[in-house]
Amino acid sequence: MSAMPTTAGRRPVIAGLGITEMGRIHGRTAAQFAADAVRRATADAGLRVRDLDGLLTGAGLSGRFGVGLQRDLGLRDLRLLTEMQAFGSTAGAMVQYASMAVTSGTADAVACVFADAPLRERASAGAAYARPRSPRGWHGLAAAGGIVGANPMYALAARRHMDAYGTTSEQFAEIAVAQRAWATANPLAQMREPITLRDHQQSRMIADPFRLLDCCLVTNGGIAVVVTSAERAADLPRPAVHVLGWGQGHPGHEMGRGSDFGLVTGAATSGPAAMKMAGITPAEVTVAELYDCYTYTVLVTLEDYGFCAKGEGGAFVSGGILGPGGSFALNTGGGQLSGYYMWGMTPLSEGIIQARGDGGERQAPANDVVLVSGNGGILDHHSTLVLSPHRP
Repeated sequence: MSAMPTTAGRRPVIAGLGITEMGRIHGRTAAQFAADAVRRATADAGLRVRDLDGLLTGAGLSGRFGVGLQRDLGLRDLRLLTEMQAFGSTAGAMVQYASMAVTSGTADAVACVFADAPLRERASAGAAYARPRSPRGWHGLAAAGGIVGANPMYALAARRHMDAYGTTSEQFAEIAVAQRAWATANPLAQMREPITLRDHQQSRMIADPFRLLDCCLVTNGGIAVVVTSAERAADLPRPAVHVLGWGQGHPGHEMGRGSDFGLVTGAATSGPAAMKMAGITPAEVTVAELYDCYTYTVLVTLEDYGFCAKGEGGAFVSGGILGPGGSFALNTGGGQLSGYYMWGMTPLSEGIIQARGDGGERQAPANDVVLVSGNGGILDHHSTLVLSPHRP
């Protein structure tokens, strides 16, 4: 792997990871989850909260906490503070900006945190994302036809991929089954009962072609990471996870006439950029933690990262290669389909766990190069990180 263009000792690493309780945890706000996650991450890194001089925040749909989290944590004289929002790509972007801050000397220890608390007592998970609003413009026309929320929009993208390349629902099922198999060994996973291809095919339809088991969970909780320099991390108790590369991609063509919506995503931009910076190729990736709001999202992202040719994602995921014991370690904590739904922090947290070798029964056989992917909006925003337990 080629070295990153940074000065010696200022190479960015992730030194701390903090994960709160996950799932139907009631009575706590997103801000409270966020503060708890930051405290856990700094303790994990062997630091005190007051050692932080940077804070990047991202919130879900249940309520913003933003830069006010500084006050909640009692932080003073920060050198870097901002609220970020690029939906599921935010976590990767936060680590990118924190890494650039550490590399440049703008800050020495930056916490990146995401938290959400959309689940309510005596309310369904679906109700958590059913936000009343009055869409305008194109979105108003779409809503009049019943296209409201993420499910039908992603379903349109998936159906286009199916029509163009012959991708099937049974191939989506391969992804759901494999990730559930990984989740059985994740104590934080919300869904740990094994499922079969038949279970997937018999689960109820949500938005054709998506069945229930094609769709991600809804979760209350918070996750934070601490980014610092390799030099400082050398004296800290936990193994450093080196940030070797990063990239972003924002197509900006949602449903635009003549666009490749549903066929190609921003991962085709962010992935090659991150891998080029890290000096690696897709063949060198030993663990992939991909954003999986839907099974289709995993499949199209695998194509865009170059793990298989465009249109061959369905064939690539078939035959059990993605699950434990398979040849391609993917979403080893169960992802958002079976683990927990913390937007881009879900793949990032599991990527750190794997890079540290902390996976226990679900630890991948090789963890030299871990690729982490984030996706936000309706395939609108993408971020990619390349992580490793090894120095560049």
